[in-house]
Amino acid sequence: MSPTTVAEYLRRATMAGLSWPLPEAWDDRQLEAQLFPTLPKAARDARPLPDWAEVHRELARKGVTLLLLWEEYKADYPDGLQYSQFCDRYRAWAGKLDLVMRQHHRAGEKLFVDYAGQTVPVVDPLTGEIREAQIFVATLGASAYTYAEATWTQGLSDWIASHIRCLEFLGAVPALLVPDNLKSAVARPCRYEPQANATYEDLSDHYGTAILPARVRHPRDKAKVENSVLLVERWILARLRHHTFFSLPELNAAIRELLDMLNTKPFKKLPGCRQALFEQLDRPAMKPLPAERYTYAEWKKARVHIDYHVEVLGHYYSVPYQLVKQELDVRITAHTVELLHHNKRVASHRRSSLKGRHTTLTGHMPKAHQQYAHWTPQRLVHWAEKTGPATAEVVATILSSRAHPQQGFRSCLGIMRLGKSYGDERLEAACQRALRLGATSYKSLQSILKNGLDRQALPEAEEATPKPIAHPNIRGGGYYH
Repeated sequence: MSPTTVAEYLRRATMAGLSWPLPEAWDDRQLEAQLFPTLPKAARDARPLPDWAEVHRELARKGVTLLLLWEEYKADYPDGLQYSQFCDRYRAWAGKLDLVMRQHHRAGEKLFVDYAGQTVPVVDPLTGEIREAQIFVATLGASAYTYAEATWTQGLSDWIASHIRCLEFLGAVPALLVPDNLKSAVARPCRYEPQANATYEDLSDHYGTAILPARVRHPRDKAKVENSVLLVERWILARLRHHTFFSLPELNAAIRELLDMLNTKPFKKLPGCRQALFEQLDRPAMKPLPAERYTYAEWKKARVHIDYHVEVLGHYYSVPYQLVKQELDVRITAHTVELLHHNKRVASHRRSSLKGRHTTLTGHMPKAHQQYAHWTPQRLVHWAEKTGPATAEVVATILSSRAHPQQGFRSCLGIMRLGKSYGDERLEAACQRALRLGATSYKSLQSILKNGLDRQALPEAEEATPKPIAHPNIRGGGYYH
């Protein structure tokens, strides 16, 4: 021991009238009571004490500390508690509260979200089939203001839709969303760097908030919502256990009625209720809702094919040809498909349900392909009609003979060049000869024009009269009479 500690003990022994040796019947407890006597209760309670419930509420406000509250308390009561006693007594008071109220949460900071373990059966009125509805629960940290609703699944679309309705119920946006590690919220759980689902991140960006997933196997990170889930199961679902519901809207109407009662129910150990604390603490500290509601979108990765198209749900959408073989992020909504490269949008298309088809923008093509893309079967036939009916018939024959008309485009474009080299009259005559001979191809027409066969008279078509075949193995039509 240090000399000052020994001196303090000697001083206390002198004031207590103690000497050595001590009485044999004394133990450590009696000695401590003599050296450190307890002050009379009246003396301890003589100083004015602060309203600990008010201190607890004020601590939920952003930037408020125990030191600041103590300074305000001392300004009103100069003879009041010193800072250390102020802190010790507040912590002793807070330790007697429920677990949820003991946690320290900033106003408007965190919205805890999760699903209840209990489900509610919903009966199909036509078939009698029973389907279990999932219960989504969200609660604010500072006020414990609670939201709950029923959905069919815990899938991504229902998860996002529940968040949208929850934020509209609150009428404001918190700074953080704290979900559990379910697949709809967290794509890759990790203790240090969890990766949120892309659609969930898209929603948080739209509303100007952030996602802070709870640690895996650490329920205390979301103890607020765990307690609220338990409260919803006991206060709402238990009261509905004898009711039979025939639709999801009917179930949600019953939940909303009991939810309003829960939020206005007075606290047992604190003044006020969840609704009052929400209006007093959380709402003033939260952000306003954006002007537009979030549009649900799904995200996926896709690689650009060599034809500068990306396959999305069986349909092919074009992107700038410079991105061939690059990996893109695809954002899919009900009506649009957006393609992003390094978080920058490079293409946007109207969503199509036609599988195996292509949606192509001319600006995405190389210049050579852009010129080629202007040609269509109708345009080629229309051009050929200007030269003559035989030329139009040759072009139509070439296009119809291919499995895909585009496969005959190059042949037709070659025939167009022959017309520029030899003239329309010679090309029309060459096409007439090609049709008579059944040689409707670019090479045949090129040969006819090169050898001047188009200037010769057309061969007369011989009547195709079949000659009878005489053979002992052929019975003839009379055999069957």
